[in-house]
Amino acid sequence: MTNLGELHHFLGIEVLRSKHGIFITQESYAKEILKKFRMENANHISTPCVVRLKLSKHGEGKLVNPTMFRSLVGNLMYLAATRPDITYVVSLVSRFMDKPFSNHWETAKRILRYVKGTLDYDIFYQASVPVNLVGYTDSDLAGSIDDSKSTSGYVFDLGSGAIAWCSKKQSTIALSTTEAEYIVVSFVGCHLLWLHEIWENLKHDKEGPTTLFCDNGSTISILKDPVLHGKIKHIRIRYHFLRELVNENIIHVEYCRTNEQKVDIFTKSLGGPTFTKL
Repeated sequence: MTNLGELHHFLGIEVLRSKHGIFITQESYAKEILKKFRMENANHISTPCVVRLKLSKHGEGKLVNPTMFRSLVGNLMYLAATRPDITYVVSLVSRFMDKPFSNHWETAKRILRYVKGTLDYDIFYQASVPVNLVGYTDSDLAGSIDDSKSTSGYVFDLGSGAIAWCSKKQSTIALSTTEAEYIVVSFVGCHLLWLHEIWENLKHDKEGPTTLFCDNGSTISILKDPVLHGKIKHIRIRYHFLRELVNENIIHVEYCRTNEQKVDIFTKSLGGPTFTKL
């Protein structure tokens, strides 16, 4: 095995080091996508999607070339590996790969216009910050106009930067905000176990449970109450799984106010000021 020195590039991801920490970026890859779809001279915009964006499988306008659409969305999905700010809308347009319409195509191209103006965005892992793993979870309720399923969102921060995030439509229909939040917390619990395994393989000791922040008080109350409430009997498997994670000191769920919630950016389309803040 040959020692190639410090990592600078990995599968299109650039790694930049300084005495202050590590930056990861895909600026060069983003420029390639813009050139590929002839958007390098497009006017840039401040958000990747319009406020309260709703898309349906029935679409608007004409059908577009599905191969071209899949290529664009696939490129954007890979770019989202270092760009959590586009994750929600990329996940949204990816639902229409089979039969894309004009409005789906225009929504995807709008993401490129946003990327054009944010090529220098990166993730920074500051050297002097304590390396603590913290998670944030959130969900909308019945956000999909096609099947009334909700969208889960989460992010894990390690020190000063995000290391894992996701925006994904839930596989079942939630009957309440509490249930929707429960679904995402159980999903995050599974991912957290995987992150803990990676942490152990890197020979790092972990002290205490990982804190997950949630802005739904009912979800937290039910989780901390050992009684299985009637309102969640139909999701009892998720309930017992989460209780096990709490009892084994793997997770600790805490309440955070909605205006402190980082994950809104993964569950809904936001306006300029709110989007920029997050």
